[in-house]
Amino acid sequence: MPAVRLFRREDRDQLTELINAHAAAVVPGVSVSVNTVLSRLERRPDEFVTDPWVRERMTLVAEHRRCVVAAAHLLRYRDEAGVGADYRDAGAIDWFVCRPSTALLPQAGKAADLLMSAGLAQFARWNVRTRYGDGALPVPGVYGLPRAWPHIRAAYQRAGFRHTGDTEVLFLARVEDLPRRQSRSGVTIERTVGECGTRFTACVGRQAVGFIEVDTAVARPERLARTEALAELADLHIDSARQGEGWERLLLAHAADWLRLCGADRLLAYACADDRAETEQLLGLGFRELTRTDRGWVHRP
Repeated sequence: MPAVRLFRREDRDQLTELINAHAAAVVPGVSVSVNTVLSRLERRPDEFVTDPWVRERMTLVAEHRRCVVAAAHLLRYRDEAGVGADYRDAGAIDWFVCRPSTALLPQAGKAADLLMSAGLAQFARWNVRTRYGDGALPVPGVYGLPRAWPHIRAAYQRAGFRHTGDTEVLFLARVEDLPRRQSRSGVTIERTVGECGTRFTACVGRQAVGFIEVDTAVARPERLARTEALAELADLHIDSARQGEGWERLLLAHAADWLRLCGADRLLAYACADDRAETEQLLGLGFRELTRTDRGWVHRP
């Protein structure tokens, strides 16, 4: 029978392999280093707002015949005035990964259930107000519960978690397939530092019509991950009065030209599944749908 215990440093290679197997089923070709996984167990540098609210962290693994077949990272948020109301005194499964059941590993489902039970028992010991679930691996584009993880979704549902949030669509485009750079009379494109990446703003005279931001720092050097050629479409906004005039394609073409200079060959993008217009727009610009992911899971036994 599988056994659940605390993560030990000697588990680091098996844990990283397990995380990368789940990440690669969502975004093709991505992987993270052992150092990235170990660092993420101590803090989440990308979550600069919510991570300081965390009071305790715990990583559990399920082991079967000396093989780590499942793992979960738990968070306990502070019960203080400075913490957001939804997070205050909450417990969260930051991520949960498990080998799917096969003929060679028939105990995987049992390991997932044992590990989930251990996590819920820890929340009970912490006496948290509410319990959340997620699948936020330290990999670009991997969050929520992607449809490519049916075995993880089943484990959450068996434990009493219910989806209460939004569903998002994850898109990917080859930069080579994106529109080519073009010019438009009377229009200038300004490149500046944006909120989430490099911003390209289309201006007619002194009036800004819209902008696009691309994040080319998805793979930080310390991650040593196989994501060097990956970038993210961080933001795309067109003034409401100029909708339908092709500004999205113009801006994306300039951003794609910049990505080629950067050596990036793939671009991630995201859209709310309920926003049909945005989904169709991205498909029309050369993106393809990778998967859908369900965000916002709450434990309701």
